[in-house]
Amino acid sequence: MKRRTVVQTSLAAGLVAGMVALNLSEDDPPSLSKDAPWRPTNWPFPRDAWPQGRAWRRGTLEVYLRPKLGFCGNCETGVTTDEEVDRVTDVDLLDQRFAPVKEGLAVRIGALSGRARLYRYELANGTTRHVEGIAVSQKCDLVIAVIAGNLVDESERTSAYRHLESSTVQDWISQALGGR
Repeated sequence: MKRRTVVQTSLAAGLVAGMVALNLSEDDPPSLSKDAPWRPTNWPFPRDAWPQGRAWRRGTLEVYLRPKLGFCGNCETGVTTDEEVDRVTDVDLLDQRFAPVKEGLAVRIGALSGRARLYRYELANGTTRHVEGIAVSQKCDLVIAVIAGNLVDESERTSAYRHLESSTVQDWISQALGGR
């Protein structure tokens, strides 16, 4: 075999291996179809007063979820104001300088009701990103969800809400609330 053929074959094999490695990268997966599965990931935030939550990822869309037992400001009405969503959601874990984009909306996640609000924040490199903070309650217990990604795309937002409604997440919420 000629040396030139060996070099070309080696370069081609290296290129193919590199492309495969990029497709398998977990840190920055390529665009995935809307039917791709949600993958659990590690809770990325430092310890604080609340228990560690659960995190999932699909493509560049991320969902963070955790309970805050006994933290609801009004046990009878639950979360009803944007100010309360601003105060209790974990959006500040992404960036302390988050800013609301618009007024929030009443939402339901499974049997829990509350409120959601869209925010924008900046990544370390200065890129603006959107995140939705969700606070739903059952009696005096909150469940906080944060959805980060391309939330300007309504299909992405819908996909995240469908994940929150999935049996995997609903079973976890039920366990986190202690079957209450």
